[in-house]
Amino acid sequence: MSGLQASDLALFWAGVIALSIMVYVILDGFDLGVGILHLTARGDEERRLYMNAIGPLWDGNEVWLVTFGGALFAAFPEAYATAFSGFYLPFMLLLFALIFRGVSMEFRSKHGARRWRSAWDAAFCGSSALASLLFGVAVGNMMMGIPIGADRNFSGTLADLLRPYPLAVGALVVALFAMHGSIYLYLKTEGELQRRIRGLMWKTFYVFAVLYVAVSAWTLLAVPTAMRHFEGQPWLWGIAFLNACAVANIPRAIHKGAEWYAFVSSCAVIAALVALFGAALFPNLVVSSLDPKYSLNIYNAASSHKTLGIMRNIAILGMPFVISYTAVIYWVFRGKVKLSPMSY
Repeated sequence: MSGLQASDLALFWAGVIALSIMVYVILDGFDLGVGILHLTARGDEERRLYMNAIGPLWDGNEVWLVTFGGALFAAFPEAYATAFSGFYLPFMLLLFALIFRGVSMEFRSKHGARRWRSAWDAAFCGSSALASLLFGVAVGNMMMGIPIGADRNFSGTLADLLRPYPLAVGALVVALFAMHGSIYLYLKTEGELQRRIRGLMWKTFYVFAVLYVAVSAWTLLAVPTAMRHFEGQPWLWGIAFLNACAVANIPRAIHKGAEWYAFVSSCAVIAALVALFGAALFPNLVVSSLDPKYSLNIYNAASSHKTLGIMRNIAILGMPFVISYTAVIYWVFRGKVKLSPMSY
C-alpha cells in the first residue's frame, strides 16, 4: 500500500468520508427521528420510553459524525475551511442543536415538576428537528453550489443558503428521519404504545413519500448536473432502482407485519440516497455556483501525499475499534426498552 499514488489516497479518503456519512445518517437518523416524534407520546411514562429507546445509543452513533469531521479536516483541509466559511452560522446552530439535544435528555429527569419536564420535552423535539433540517439544508446547498470565489472563500450571505430548494431538501430529511425513527420505535416498544406507533409509521411514510417524489423531481430540474455520471457509469441506475424498490418495500413490509424488513428497507433508502448524493457531487466536495473552476474537489483540496498516507494507516488501525464499539453497544442493548430507576 506504500506505493499508492496521491490520487489513490484521495479516493481512499473520499470513500472513508462517504462511509462515515452513510453510517452516521443511518444510525443517528433514527435517534433524531425519535426526537422529532417525541411530543407524540402520551404522558410522562411514554416520553421516558421514547428517550430510553435511544438513550444507550445516541452518543455512540455520533462517533461517526466525529469520524466524518476528523477525516474531512485531515484529508481535505481546504474543503473543510471553505465549507466553514460558508456554513459557519448554520454549523454553529447545528452544534448547538446537537448539544442541546443531549442536555435535554440529561436534564429532563433531574426534576419531577410537570412544567420542567414539558419544557425539556419541547427542547428535545425542537433541537432534533432543527438538526435534521440543517443537515438537509446543507445537502441542498452542496447540490446546487454556493458562491465560492477564486480565493476559495464564501462570498454570499445567509440568505443565499436559505433558498427554496435547500429548504425543501431539509423538509425531506426531517420526514425521512421521522419515518426511520417511527419504525425503530415500533421495534423497541410493545403493547398499546406499539399499536399507536404503527399508525405513526403510516403517517410518517405518507409525508416522506410525497416529499421524496417532489424533491426528486425538483432535483432533476434544479440540479441537472446530478445525472452527469449516469451515462458513463450505468451501475448508478442500479442504485437508483434499488432506492425506489426500498421505498416501495416499506409500506409493503408494514402491511405484512414485517417491521424488521421495513427498518432494513428504511436503512437501505438512506444508504442509497447518500450514495446518489456522493455520485452527484463526485469528485467535488464544495461546488462553486460562481464558476466551476473555483470548486474544491478531492484532488485540489487534498492534504499532502505523506499526510494522507499517515492518516490512512491511523484509519486502518482505528476504524475496527469504532465498528466493534458500535456492534457491542447494539448487541448489549438489543430487545424491547424497559424503564428502571436508572432510566431517563
